[in-house]
Amino acid sequence: MSLSDATPSKFAGVSLERPLIMGIVNVTPDSFSDGGETPNAAAAIERGRLMIDQGADILDIGGESTRPGAEPVSLDEELARVVPVIETLAAEGACISVDTRNAPVMAAAIRAGAAIVNDVTGLQGDGQSLKTIAASNVSVVLMHMQGDPRTMQETPHYDDVVGEVGGYLITRINACEQAGISRDRIAIDPGIGFGKTLEHNLELLRNLGAFARLGCPLVLGVSRKSLIGQLSGQEDAGRRLPGSLAAALNGVSRGASILRVHDVAETRQALDVWSAIGKS
Repeated sequence: MSLSDATPSKFAGVSLERPLIMGIVNVTPDSFSDGGETPNAAAAIERGRLMIDQGADILDIGGESTRPGAEPVSLDEELARVVPVIETLAAEGACISVDTRNAPVMAAAIRAGAAIVNDVTGLQGDGQSLKTIAASNVSVVLMHMQGDPRTMQETPHYDDVVGEVGGYLITRINACEQAGISRDRIAIDPGIGFGKTLEHNLELLRNLGAFARLGCPLVLGVSRKSLIGQLSGQEDAGRRLPGSLAAALNGVSRGASILRVHDVAETRQALDVWSAIGKS
């Protein structure tokens, strides 16, 4: 791996002086952990407001589940789910990320006030995505995923998962820069759980430092994921908070800059204590 320029001091205008919390707001009926909890705009807006009060730095609004086996939704449905939420919360001053792989949704979200596009396909899922981001001033999270949500967990295979994921992310960073998206607008995410086995996920988590050295803020999403259940024996995703916090803090210690989480208050408390103890 290379691309070792210094990581920028801000992402989407938010200081990276300390680890950031990206609160997950899924306006979906079928997300793996919280599907149906915020089924409409009003409920999602209230969830977002609560997360800001609890210490979230960024809100990640999604209208299409990308859990293993998930089916895509229509563009009209995705737009109807996310745009009213983004408009309201952005107008109230929140830093908003839109979790989408569709360029028309990206464009609408940007018009509604989103400052970040978080794309599980690394801006490859829609041929217009790169142009859409390049024509704006928003930031982007480039994630690695092997396959697509419907099939990604059937037979994931890598000869060198760290090298292959890192190589993919470098390729996508280069593609963004060639399209006119400057490096200081780019964050990266190794895509824990997206086309990976438990051993693949553990290998990535053990080697997060390699990704943190690529010169872009590193986003880590481990909250309530299946690897926590596999390691702990806890089948109920809603009861995986202790394992999620352990993985998150370990990730920060290895270079993660942004934690994408369901449980904002608990993560904020854990980070505050961890940070205070670590000060010299």
